[in-house]
Amino acid sequence: MKIAIGADHAGFELKEKIKGLLTEKKIEFEDFGTFSTDSVDYPDFAHPTAKAVLKGDAELGILLCGSGNGVAMTANKYAGIRAAMAWTPELAELGRQHNNANILVLPARFISDEEGLKITEAFLQADFEGGRHQRRVDKISC
Repeated sequence: MKIAIGADHAGFELKEKIKGLLTEKKIEFEDFGTFSTDSVDYPDFAHPTAKAVLKGDAELGILLCGSGNGVAMTANKYAGIRAAMAWTPELAELGRQHNNANILVLPARFISDEEGLKITEAFLQADFEGGRHQRRVDKISC
């Protein structure tokens, strides 16, 4: 599995902790930035992360910003991207299981680092259930 990951300045520190988790689990990743806490524009990191997932260069993606809203809105502009914001492990699991989410969005200013790591693990361990959920996911695309 390969993960595309990106964050703005508000998500930088949690992104670095998630990269540590991915390394521990021997999961390959590509970091699309940012690389510091200096103020930046979240679309500059959400676009390449979403494109990597869309092109198949990464199986899944993880995006972080302060509220999660900006990167989620940016990523979800791409047909075929289903970016799900989660602030609990259960929401991350359901995003994968029921909605076939291919990008996890974390609201870095509203969760602890510990919560962020648990949410990430839940997302990565969950699988799409298909069945009745596939019909619904098929209806997402415009």
